[in-house]
Order: sequence, then structure tokens, then C-alpha cells
Amino acid sequence: MTRKTTIAVASLFGLLAAGSFAAEKTYTFGIVAKSNNNPVFQAAKTGAEDEAKALGEKNGVTIKIDWRTPNEEDPQKQVEAIETLVNAGANGIAVSASDANKLTDAINAAVAKGVPVVCFDSDVPKSKRLANFGTDDIDCGHKVMVQLAKEMNGKGVVAILAGNQNAPNLQKRVAGVKEEAKKSPGIKIIDTYYHKETPQDAAAKVEQVMQAHPEITGWAMVGGWPLFTDNALKFSPGSVKVVAVDALPAQLGYLRDGHVQVLLAQQVYEWGTESVKMLYDKAANHKDPPSSFVKADLIPVTKANVDEFAKNWEKWLPK
Repeated sequence: MTRKTTIAVASLFGLLAAGSFAAEKTYTFGIVAKSNNNPVFQAAKTGAEDEAKALGEKNGVTIKIDWRTPNEEDPQKQVEAIETLVNAGANGIAVSASDANKLTDAINAAVAKGVPVVCFDSDVPKSKRLANFGTDDIDCGHKVMVQLAKEMNGKGVVAILAGNQNAPNLQKRVAGVKEEAKKSPGIKIIDTYYHKETPQDAAAKVEQVMQAHPEITGWAMVGGWPLFTDNALKFSPGSVKVVAVDALPAQLGYLRDGHVQVLLAQQVYEWGTESVKMLYDKAANHKDPPSSFVKADLIPVTKANVDEFAKNWEKWLPK
């Protein structure tokens, strides 16, 4: 080997040692949402994939999304997904919990093995997760009532539609509605109505209550359950004011025909983008989120902006 060749080889090894030819860094983040069949989680998946691509291009790395969401809600399958992701060497995991109690141990075990976990939409507050990105439920209830009182000109009889009576997030939303209603002395809350969280059960509950209490002039829906089915609201458009949470494609028709005045959209796409941002900051930069709860603002959707908002779903949902 000539001296020139020896120098060239030595230089090559030096460059390799310095990392000039090192392989591009790859991060894998697992996402475990509640169910594949729910459009809000399909939007979250799109958000996660878009953010992974954007962060990867910005930082010269590869970020892969390992989507491990069960087809239907099943907390045990979520536990198994978390365990699988940890064993596969994931750099971080984002979870929307179907049952916080059942997922606590699985999340703590992942963190104990050095895998950071964040929550979105549905928290596991007693776990060692880094943070939760989601809706402030008390504030959500306030906002529902603020919008409804405005539509009702501060007077009338209101019923609250509240879904599962045992759901902590819905209990907080109801409490927020009642707190805010106290600021409008002309508004009377007749009662809070619970039901199974299916569109059919919710629609039946609304019809049953309206027949029993025709004096109702406003509905505060802390979830949009009845609006996921057609012809759920039997009263004439505008005769009863309605404000509901979420603005999924099936709900938007009720805005367009005047049965619903305001939908408060949760940041479902951002459930994915913000989760990936938090995981990347932790995995790549050892940086924690600014707080254990990162608030996701609600977006008011009305007849005036419904068509513009609907374009988001064209981008968020699978083609």
C-alpha cells in the first residue's frame, strides 16, 4: 500500500469515526387511539403522519408512526399494543385511553423501561405519562353554555344531554354548563339527561324528553351523539336552539339545515400533531412538555363557516 493510499484510507476511517457517513437517525413513535372506526382518530392518525414527515424533513431524521389502534374500543388490546411497542423498541408512545385504570400499569411499565408516553383526548392521570393534550372539560361546558345563552338571548328553558353518567370528562362538562348558566338569570336548566352513547339511544332520549317537556327551548349537548344519525331532531329548525361538542362530517348537516346553531370542534387533527411533537422533543432533545396538561382549544363551527371547516375532513380522512 502506497503512502498516498494509506493516507486516504486513514482519512476515510477518520470521517467515519466523526460520523460523516453515519446512518440517518430514525425514531419510531407508537400511536394507540381508541378505535380505528372513529373519524376523530383517523384525523389524529393523519396529523401524526403529517407531523412526523414535517419534523423529519426539518431535523434531517426519519420519524415513523407505528399505528396500533384496535378496530373497536378495547382497553385490553390497548394494553397489549403498548407492551408490543415497548418490546419492539419504540422511542415513544401516544395513547387515548379507553379505560384509564386498566392502562395505568402498562404506561408505568413502559416509562420504567425508558419509553416516554403522552396521552391525548382521554387521559391516564394517575400514570407516569409525560403530559396530556386535550380538552379542558370544565371550560368546554362553559363554552357550550356561553354559545347557547347567546343564541337564546339569555332566556329560556335548557336541557343538558350528557351521555355516560359515569364518565369523568362528561361530568366535568355538565358542571361547566351549570356554572356558566348561573350567569344568565333568564335561563332555567330543567335537568341533565344521560343515555347510552350510541346515536340511536341519544336521539331517542332527545325525542322522549321533548315530548315530556315541550317548554324546552335549548339543548346543551356536551357530546354530539344524536347528530351522528339522520333526522334525530324532530323539532322545526331554529325553534329550539342547540349547541353541541364536536364537528364530525355527520354532524355538519344539522348546521346547514338550521337544527344546530353551533358545534364546538375539538382539535382532533392536532391530537396527532401535538403528540408527535411532544414525543420527538423528549426522545431527541430530552425536553419535557411545558406542563402536564396541554390545553387544546375548541373551534366554533357555525352555518357561516361550516363549508370551510368541512374541507378539513377531506384532508384528514383516508381517501
